[in-house]
Amino acid sequence: MGDNRQNRAGQKDAYALVLEAIDIGIYQPGDRLVESELAERFGVSRTPIREALQRLETQSLLTRDGRSLIVASLDHNQLAELYVVRAELEGLAARLAARHATPEEVRLLRRMVEEDRALVDDPAALARANRRFHKQIHLASHNRYLVQQLDLVHRTMALMATTSLAAEGRSKGAVDEHDAIVRAIEAGDGDAAFDALKSHISRAFETRLALDAQREEGFQEL
Repeated sequence: MGDNRQNRAGQKDAYALVLEAIDIGIYQPGDRLVESELAERFGVSRTPIREALQRLETQSLLTRDGRSLIVASLDHNQLAELYVVRAELEGLAARLAARHATPEEVRLLRRMVEEDRALVDDPAALARANRRFHKQIHLASHNRYLVQQLDLVHRTMALMATTSLAAEGRSKGAVDEHDAIVRAIEAGDGDAAFDALKSHISRAFETRLALDAQREEGFQEL
């Protein structure tokens, strides 16, 4: 019984560790994941690593290249589809947060925005803060089924090799957009919160497309 609990805990930990490594860019789309190397890196046995990789493959975060597992990548159509779904679900979360967020949750969102202003010159740190901010809006919706769907969307977002916040000038704009979202939630205006968050995602998608276009142009020049 105790061994089963330990195995389940190990599987969960291994899954979280590998997912985080993909999310923060240690492993990027196209990189090959090897059980033995992952087990050594994270200090866990190969069995939970193997189970974690199988789970990530089932979720389409990993794909097969012959006998190897590699981090999956998103093509243009998949990216567009993902952002459409993300915008609608995130907008709904903001609308529900405007209705159901507790005063404490609203104050936390406001504090996050103010703290993020100090991170505009550090895209990596702001990207981490951005994920926390969006997660807090999901939780403030007080709808468990919506939170589950958004968790799935954000897991897939880990397949993007770079953050859109790396684009010049995007960091300050993103924080200003977060401020507009929180102002709408503070006012209890669900429609304004929905519109502000959808607009925020639309601008992020536009920036993402511009970054991808620049990267493609760079490849062609090589």
